[in-house]
Amino acid sequence: MGQGHNHSKQDHHSHNHSHHHTSTSTKNLAWAFVLNLSFSLLELIGGIFSNSIAIISDAFHDFGDALSLALVWYLQKISTKPKDNYFDYGYKRFSILGALIISVILSVGSIFMIIESIKRFITPEETKADIMFALAIIGVIVNGAAMIRLNHGKSLTEKAVFLHFLEDILGWIAVLIGSVVMMYFSVPWFDPLLSLAIALWILWNAYGNIKQVMIVMLQAVPESVDRHELVEHWEKIKGIHSIHDIKIWSLDGNHHVASLHVLIDKTVKLNEFQKIKEKIRKVALEFEIIHTTIELETDAEQCKLHSD
Repeated sequence: MGQGHNHSKQDHHSHNHSHHHTSTSTKNLAWAFVLNLSFSLLELIGGIFSNSIAIISDAFHDFGDALSLALVWYLQKISTKPKDNYFDYGYKRFSILGALIISVILSVGSIFMIIESIKRFITPEETKADIMFALAIIGVIVNGAAMIRLNHGKSLTEKAVFLHFLEDILGWIAVLIGSVVMMYFSVPWFDPLLSLAIALWILWNAYGNIKQVMIVMLQAVPESVDRHELVEHWEKIKGIHSIHDIKIWSLDGNHHVASLHVLIDKTVKLNEFQKIKEKIRKVALEFEIIHTTIELETDAEQCKLHSD
């Protein structure tokens, strides 16, 4: 009875915290979508008038991102659904599916930018540096505002979107510098060179995002969890002889789960098992593990998984 009540309180607290965080994430993503779509249209018009391949490429890249953000926002909303007959852990992983989608779109857009940049680098064309300069100023301000809004996001999706805006700011700073250079020097090849550098930077970071998502998908031990330290804390609990068959993984990069087999000391009485479980769960929560499945064993039992 005591265990059920305690576990319920933990779940309730975790649910409230998770619900608040996901609600904020959803609002941030919706805001990022509106901002991205509006600016990509302005960017496309400015890129055509300035004849800048760097700006036109980035406009298509931003438009693709805006569409992906809409999908990501939808997936983030789905991720708030509780568990049902189809998903025992709920729908949390739908949020990292969104992170994967936006990272893949970033990669495809970057490859397109690289191809177009190489073409323009081979046959450079004159660009209107003054329009580039004005757009670059707007670009830094708009993307800076979005980046500040997403700065405290904890989900992999928010981190992917935050990285997108950070990349855009760096890209616009590069365009700003490039436009100033082209105002005073006749270097038409400088624009495609900037575009190429931006594309390579985005591609490299998108690869990093995809790698993080795949680590979660493949159920690796979360990077934020020190497995060795966690086991040490568990084994220090009075009444525990040893721990084996430990499994730790993450649902979405923020919400972690674990399962373990615990060999109880011979001296421990049956009515003390409950307190040991409570202490194990308390330690797990300190390591951001929200759900812990515990199997208690005695010396009389022969666990085939003991070698783990």
